[in-house]
Amino acid sequence: MRRILLIIAILTLLLSCQKKGMDILEVWPWEDPEEVVEPEEKPEDQQPVEDATLDKWADVSKDYGSLPSHIRVYKSPSHLEGKSAVAFIAVADLSSAGWDIWSVKSDDSYSTPDSYKTPSEVYSSGSWPVVINAGFFYHSDGTNYTSSLAVRNSEVLAYNINYASEDWKTMYYPTRAAFLELSDGSFDACWTYKTWNGHFMYPDPAANDWTKEPASQPSADYPEGAKEFAAVNGIGGGPVLINKGKFTDSYVAELFNGESGIGPDSNQPRTAIGVTSDKKMILFVCEGREMTAGVKGLTTADVANVLLDLKCVEAINLDGGGSSCMLVNGKETIKVSDGTQRSVASTVMIK
Repeated sequence: MRRILLIIAILTLLLSCQKKGMDILEVWPWEDPEEVVEPEEKPEDQQPVEDATLDKWADVSKDYGSLPSHIRVYKSPSHLEGKSAVAFIAVADLSSAGWDIWSVKSDDSYSTPDSYKTPSEVYSSGSWPVVINAGFFYHSDGTNYTSSLAVRNSEVLAYNINYASEDWKTMYYPTRAAFLELSDGSFDACWTYKTWNGHFMYPDPAANDWTKEPASQPSADYPEGAKEFAAVNGIGGGPVLINKGKFTDSYVAELFNGESGIGPDSNQPRTAIGVTSDKKMILFVCEGREMTAGVKGLTTADVANVLLDLKCVEAINLDGGGSSCMLVNGKETIKVSDGTQRSVASTVMIK
């Protein structure tokens, strides 16, 4: 009898506990209210912030004197892509602003009788509000050479160099970057190649790689999508950083790595040019090589990411290192890594 009473007592207790548990579930069938975060409602009249990514950059236009209302100059935050940085951008609204190219003029051998100029010398000849260094060049045996495209008012002043070699035994024929303004007013960051009987532009680069056999020499049939070269204005350099709104950084195909390259994966002073979908041209320059303590510079991938963050849809890298320089009303922005401005073969200017 005691055993039966004990069993009845246990069953009663269990049923009571189960009922209480069910009551609790009925009262609280949801998550703890303290863990629920309600979405913050935006005021109905709140408008999207124009150039929202620029909120990380400081407008320093007033530090450089009077500028046209369609040109603004910004200084970077203290870090870009997780690295200590000193960088500047000039942003020009192309609905009002204009851009121009100065370049030496070269022949098919890339040599030129013209003298290189410092950005300050270019500024003095035209008093452009903003001047940056542009394409690649070199000096050999007393002769000046340019190795980057330059187009001004539909005239090709210089071509992207069409060969490369590490040992001067195995020759490669890379397509290289060009930032072009086309006749319809659109912009394109593409790849170009000059043959003896034609000049072409391509939507993708020739598939070169220093670790592989050279790709076929570019032509009207390779790479695919070749078009006869045509541009109103343009500047060459490389690699392409952004194409059709996508991260590109095509330094392998353009053969900018290796001993004869630009150290794309190393931190260096850099210069670049890009454009947004709403026709804002962005000229970028960053300091490096410890000209400011702790500031080593950026990789080309870093620059591509910065310009993507600034909403560029087309962009290319330009000559960097000791060439990197931006003048605003003739005043230097970054500390140039040579200590003084380097004479260069081409510049980009905006007004």
